[in-house]
Amino acid sequence: MRWSWIIRAWALVLGLGLVAGITSPPAGAAGGPVSVLYAGSLVNIMEHVVGPAFSSASGYQYQGYGAGSGAVANQIKGKLRQGDVFISAVPSVNDTLMGQANGDWVRWYTSFATAPLVIGYNPQSAFAADLKSSAWYGVMTRPGFRLGRTDPKLDPKGALTIQFMQKAAAYYHQPDLAMRVLGPDSNPAQVFPEETLVGRLEAGQLDAGFFYSMEAAQAHIPAIVPPAAIDLNAEFTVTVLQNAPNPDGAAAFVQFLLGPQGKRLLAQSGLTVLIPKLGGDLSAVPAALRKLVQ
Repeated sequence: MRWSWIIRAWALVLGLGLVAGITSPPAGAAGGPVSVLYAGSLVNIMEHVVGPAFSSASGYQYQGYGAGSGAVANQIKGKLRQGDVFISAVPSVNDTLMGQANGDWVRWYTSFATAPLVIGYNPQSAFAADLKSSAWYGVMTRPGFRLGRTDPKLDPKGALTIQFMQKAAAYYHQPDLAMRVLGPDSNPAQVFPEETLVGRLEAGQLDAGFFYSMEAAQAHIPAIVPPAAIDLNAEFTVTVLQNAPNPDGAAAFVQFLLGPQGKRLLAQSGLTVLIPKLGGDLSAVPAALRKLVQ
């Protein structure tokens, strides 16, 4: 009886060990974690659409982190955050991570999708009716109007916002329009982290804000689409970071993102899918991805 109990106990221990091995595969193995650092404007798409679909299709565990592209690049360069994949909202951010002087974190990247900048507004705002019926740029200069945007030093959308208002000033023949609407570039009354901007607008803390079109659409935020003469677009890029902890998983993620299912999910989420356009060194692209990015 005693030996029978010992045998059953050991069988239970071994069984638990096998289960633990199945449910917690080691990093770098199929099913191990793939860390994706991405532009914060993609938070809904990455966390609720692409990430779960990738995990389901590949067996890898998806781990995402979103913030302003420049802020994420600074964290990578400063070794404050480690990842396998980096997704930026503008190609030029990759340049800040290329070369020995910048840590040689990025050697190649490819564009994969784009989205226009729009002005989203709170339909409950006291200014909502006028934004729909009047010249939006005049409404934004009124006393008490609360505008939200991102930091131009840390996020491409913040930089695009300033460029957009400069183009609007020329287009509408109002040289001081950008200053009257935005104030200084880093105006603390308007600048917020990218990942919080939608929530602030929905909570009624802002009357309007600058967003990419898919952010506004996904959050059901009404938006003003600017004239074609002054519109500006995000151009999202993806790369596998040098010294990625899970390079195989990183390559699998990029392969999924650029493949048929990934493209379909991006398009369904409101992005315009691009033919991949390579930047950097083709020889540094993982072999499994070269046919996809050329």
